[in-house]
Amino acid sequence: MDAIERYFPGLTPRQKEQFASLQTLYADWNAKINVISRKDMDNLYVHHILHSLSIARYMRFAPGTHLLDVGTGGGFPGIPLAIFFPEASFVLLDSIGKKIKVVNEIAVAIGLANVEGVHSRVEQERRKFDFIVSRAVMAMPQLVKLVRKNIIAEQRNALPNGLICLKGGDLTEELKPFGSMAETVALSNYFTEPFFETKKLVYLPLD
Repeated sequence: MDAIERYFPGLTPRQKEQFASLQTLYADWNAKINVISRKDMDNLYVHHILHSLSIARYMRFAPGTHLLDVGTGGGFPGIPLAIFFPEASFVLLDSIGKKIKVVNEIAVAIGLANVEGVHSRVEQERRKFDFIVSRAVMAMPQLVKLVRKNIIAEQRNALPNGLICLKGGDLTEELKPFGSMAETVALSNYFTEPFFETKKLVYLPLD
């Protein structure tokens, strides 16, 4: 929690309480259903929650923004973002039902009314969203093909609607099809922890 409060000092008491609750909730659920690598549970706040919140450092979503988290797993980046942006709405999608059960149970436990966990594949999701977010779920060209249909035309944010992905490593080949359209941000610009040295955020506008 210290890292969250250090980088995001403007959190409300309600948000602090929700973030603080995640440690116990994920530890309890992870003992039953493996949604986070067990050896990584001690690093929940930096490797998962703070990593997810790098999207909040990149941009602030306007009230009423609709977001789809593709391949959410145990709820990342969707649950931390939903806490941070209570006036935006989030659909958290995963093809593994037991992971979505955890997502929905945690959302209820901390009173997140702006989260809907959905057990499905992105190919079947027909609703429209302002932004798609994901964390290393698949290569960008493949993901773009699947989610382009889900981007709404109407603009309500400072940046055009599109895709925001959290990635690691060398993305040169993966992003080559998009040329200068894709913007890449090194997360070491935001956070000083060694974990972020190779981590990146990629934004790609889609219409």
